Amino acid sequence: MLMVGLTGGIGSGKSAVSARLAALGAVVIDADRVAREVVDPGTDGLAEIVEAFSDRVLDAGGALDRAELGAVVFGDEAAR
Repeated sequence: MLMVGLTGGIGSGKSAVSARLAALGAVVIDADRVAREVVDPGTDGLAEIVEAFSDRVLDAGGALDRAELGAVVFGDEAAR
């Protein structure tokens, strides 16, 4: 089985290439999508983040506030 890793910067065409590969029958695993799914509300991943950083990293709807988490982690060397 051939495995290919597709990387690139924002706007470099990763989504377009992934769509073409999928249309040709390839199995595409989108790591960005998976990374978001594991921290959806109600998941163990989100619970662990809240346990480590408190509920200040949640938005009003209970979802991960990525900007706030980034501010906490990158603003505090011990948190990082």
